[in-house]
Amino acid sequence: MKAYVFPGQGAQFTGMGKDLYDNNETAKELFEKANEILGFRITDIMFEGTADELKQTKVTQPAVFLHSVIRAICLGDEFEPAMVAGHSLGEFSALVAAGALSFEDGLKLVYARALAMQKACEAAPSTMAAVIGLDDKSIEDICAETTAEGNGVVVAANYNCTGQLVISGNIEAVNAACEKLKAAGAKRALVLPVGGAFHSPLMQPAQEELQKAIESTEFHTPRCPIYQNVDAQAHTDAAEIKANLIAQLTASVRWTYEVQNMIAAGATEFIECGPGKALQGMIAKIDRSVTISGIQ
Repeated sequence: MKAYVFPGQGAQFTGMGKDLYDNNETAKELFEKANEILGFRITDIMFEGTADELKQTKVTQPAVFLHSVIRAICLGDEFEPAMVAGHSLGEFSALVAAGALSFEDGLKLVYARALAMQKACEAAPSTMAAVIGLDDKSIEDICAETTAEGNGVVVAANYNCTGQLVISGNIEAVNAACEKLKAAGAKRALVLPVGGAFHSPLMQPAQEELQKAIESTEFHTPRCPIYQNVDAQAHTDAAEIKANLIAQLTASVRWTYEVQNMIAAGATEFIECGPGKALQGMIAKIDRSVTISGIQ
């Protein structure tokens, strides 16, 4: 059974989506429609922008979404997923690809999400750090212990694959947790070059803002189950999908468990749709028995 997976922020690169735009009329029309909806030519930044321009949350998120979704749409009848999932932002791409959201509504929500997250990041100095080589439970315990000390919040944010977890929170709390994690035996605890504490309680203001936009958007039953980040379970009910999407900004991305559950449900082939190869690397570390490939 085929599972299509969609990447999140961090997969962007200069020139992304250009081949699609140049060689596929449908892709070109969709990219131009996106420029209209957004009110600026995001394609100019995607195709020719600097790394710094592409790194801005308000550009990155719609750019990765557009590349992923348009690639899936251009597959036409070849796109036959038994199930889909997306990592963080990628969940929006997965929902559009599976028909739960229209292309236009998906893009508007992604842009609203990006702006709300940017605003939340500016309000509280915060960051994320990758932790390698320590079990999930030890990391969760150290995060809870550090938060209890009162120097800010730090939580387990992204369960990426076996032995790799990303923590998120106030800068001081993340730094303190990193020292403790290294002392507890982590191979690495490395602060990431990100602008904020995604998937932590610090995203609450952004979540409240995005909630209004999600609630006023029409969702449909997807053509196949979508495995969602907040609970790692399969969903087809539009109301449930909506509720999980609202919770996503302050909740952990339970990617390791999502992939394991998809495999338990019969997935034998994972196809990463969109820029980069990050998810392929994670899935290979979770379970080597499945076939993994990517389409850009």
